[in-house]
Amino acid sequence: MLEINQAKQLKELQRENARLKRMLADEMLGKELLKEVLEKKL
Repeated sequence: MLEINQAKQLKELQRENARLKRMLADEMLGKELLKEVLEKKL
């Protein structure tokens, strides 16, 4: 069984991981949108 501190640390890491995944998804979406705009202009 995890100690309380380990459980808190795990939750914190899970939150940070979710935040980073959202940031990555936003970045990837932004690149896709930019690529589409550039393709339409050329």
